[in-house]
Amino acid sequence: MKKNVLYIGLAVIGGLLAGYLIFGNNTSVDMAEEHDHDQEMESGEMWTCSMHPQIMQPEPGDCPICGMDLIPAESNADGLAIDQFKMTKNAMALADIRTTTVGSGTSGDNTLKLSGTIEENEKAVATQASYFAGRIEKLFVNFEGEEVRSGQQLATIYSPELVSAQQELITAASLKESQPALYKAVRNKLKLWKLSENQIDQIEKSGQARENFPVYANVSGTVSEIMVEAGDYVKQGSPLFKIANLNTVWAVFDAYENQVSLLKEGQKIDITTRAYSDKKLDAKISFIDPVLNADTRTVEVRAVLQNPNGQLKPGMFVAGTLALPSEMKDYTIIVPESAVLWTGERSVIYVKPDPNDSTFEMREITLGDAINGGYIVLSGLGNGDEIVTNGTFTVDAAAQLKGKKSMMNEAGGKTLTGHEGHAKGDK
Repeated sequence: MKKNVLYIGLAVIGGLLAGYLIFGNNTSVDMAEEHDHDQEMESGEMWTCSMHPQIMQPEPGDCPICGMDLIPAESNADGLAIDQFKMTKNAMALADIRTTTVGSGTSGDNTLKLSGTIEENEKAVATQASYFAGRIEKLFVNFEGEEVRSGQQLATIYSPELVSAQQELITAASLKESQPALYKAVRNKLKLWKLSENQIDQIEKSGQARENFPVYANVSGTVSEIMVEAGDYVKQGSPLFKIANLNTVWAVFDAYENQVSLLKEGQKIDITTRAYSDKKLDAKISFIDPVLNADTRTVEVRAVLQNPNGQLKPGMFVAGTLALPSEMKDYTIIVPESAVLWTGERSVIYVKPDPNDSTFEMREITLGDAINGGYIVLSGLGNGDEIVTNGTFTVDAAAQLKGKKSMMNEAGGKTLTGHEGHAKGDK
C-alpha cells in the first residue's frame, strides 16, 4: 500500500511538471505575441495595397479589393501633414519637375493672347447663280483658287426654255411693226435672264437660236468654291460658283468663355502670322459673336484686315495680342496653364510648402479669366506661394500612389478594414 501511494504521488508530481513545461511556455509565447501586437497598435503603423493605395488598414492582411498582401505604408513620423508627401531629388530630376513662386504682376507685359485663322471676308463673297434652268455643258473654271475677272465666261448651259424664248424673239422681230408690244415683251423676258442688249440684237440679226448659252462672271475675285460639274442639271437661281474678293480678309479668333469680359468691339488688337512673323498688323475687333459655341465653350471674335497684295491666305494661322488695363496687373495672381489640372468643376495645383524641402501637397483653387498663357487666381493661393509649373501630372501620379489627395482622389486615402463592402451589402 505504501508503495502504491508513493507511485501515485510521483505520477502526480510528474504530471504537474509536464503541464507546466507545455502550457507555461505557450502562455509566455501568447503574452509575448500580445505584447508585440500591442506595441504594433501603439506604433500607429498602417498597411496599404501596392495596387490600391487608397486602402489603409491598421493591421496586416489581404487587400479587400484584389486580395494581395498588404505592405507597410509610409510613416508620417517625419512631421508631414496628412495630405503632404515627399519625392526624392532623383525622381524630381528625372521627371524635370520645376516650381515657380507666384505673386502679383506675374503676367509680365499684361496682355491677352488669342489664336485663330485667316478666313474669307464673307461680306465680299459673291455667289454666281444660274439665271435660267438647264444642263451644264462645259465649265471654263475647273479648280478653286483660280482668279477670274468680271465678264469672264465661266460655263455654258443648254436651256430648252432659253431656246424657246429665242425662237419667240425671232418670230416677234418680224411682227415688231404690227405688234410692238409683243416684241417689247419678248425682249424684256430675255433681259430678265440677264441677256445683254448686244446679245439680244445678235440673236435677232442672225435669225438663229443659240443652243448653248454662256454664263459670265458678275464680279472679279478668287473662285473659292465650285458647286456644279459638267452634265449637272440646274434650276433657275441655282448657285454655280462662289467668288471671293480677297482685298480684305477676316482674322477669326476663338475666345474662351472666361475671356469674353476682357473683349469689346473697337478694341485694338495686334496680329501676327506664322508666314510673316516679323510683320505686325494693326486692327480693331469688328465683331464678337453674341452666341457661345456650346461644344467648344468659345466665342468667335474677328477683325478685318486689308490685303491688297493677297499675302494673307485663308487658312493661315494668326495670333492676336490685346493690351489689358494696367489695374489688372497690380492686383492679380496669375498661374501658368501648365500648373493647373482640370477635373470636372475642380481646378487643382500642387504647392511646395517649404522651399528647402521636396514636400508637396494638393490645393484646390478658383480660377478667373485666362490671360497671357495663364489664369487669374480668384482664391486658393497667396503671394509668395511656390507651385509646380512643370511635371504637374508626375507629381499628381506620385500623390495617387501614396494615397494622398490628388486630381482623381479628392478625399485622399481612407482607413478601411475590409468589411465596408459587407456592410453595404447588408443594407
